[in-house]
Amino acid sequence: MASQESQGQTNPIFKDYLPGSSDLVEQNEPVEPTSLWKQESHTHNLPPGLEYLNQLDRIIIHQQVELLEAILGTETSSKYEIKNHLGQRVYFAVEENGCFDRNLCSPIRSFTIRIADNTGREVITVNRPLRCNSCWFPCFLQELEVQSPPGTIAGYVVQNWDPFLPKFTIQNESKEDVLKIIGPYATCGCFEDVDFEVKALNEMSTIGKISKYWSGFVNNVFTNTANFGIQVPVDLDVRIKAVMIGACFLIDLMFFENSLDGL
Repeated sequence: MASQESQGQTNPIFKDYLPGSSDLVEQNEPVEPTSLWKQESHTHNLPPGLEYLNQLDRIIIHQQVELLEAILGTETSSKYEIKNHLGQRVYFAVEENGCFDRNLCSPIRSFTIRIADNTGREVITVNRPLRCNSCWFPCFLQELEVQSPPGTIAGYVVQNWDPFLPKFTIQNESKEDVLKIIGPYATCGCFEDVDFEVKALNEMSTIGKISKYWSGFVNNVFTNTANFGIQVPVDLDVRIKAVMIGACFLIDLMFFENSLDGL
């Protein structure tokens, strides 16, 4: 468990990055009420640094372009800006792993992503072990852990076996199933956005989505840069919102890591 002192300190990896209206998913049917994903904590009980997520129903994640990666095609540690729907940065994320993992195990590589607020305080940690993502290995599929504050489990993202569709389950800190994420048959969306729907556990009601925005022919061919949008109910528990951010990173690496994806 992280000490209270460390929660308020600025992580050195963020020192170079400190800073000097939402379209909701249309519903044909009423959303099923559930206490598993709705926010019940008062603002003063929220994990430190997640208070701002309490008022967001749309989150934009923009991957920063690395010049060396764009020129040489070499994988470098991913860096992301996490913004509100107005384009204002609220968090910054930095991936930590080794050169071997990035270049030889790229789409399935293990990583730790540290997410800091605009003061440099680390507020979310995302851990992904090295695992398979093939339907031929159903016992060793992807699983990702999200901590907030660092050292305290906020929830998990677990890949579900399916021969045709990308499927994931969002779990809370007790490993109770909370929501489902279901992607399309084809994730290579030709000149259009690719949507992964966020659904209730019965997979009938859609309450949100994670979208990979098509960023243009040049960007998709010559770089791995990615732009994602997360749309969720504003009253979604902030811990689950943090887990949804982790799910977005996992979807990016599993389906859009190669430069030609998304054409």
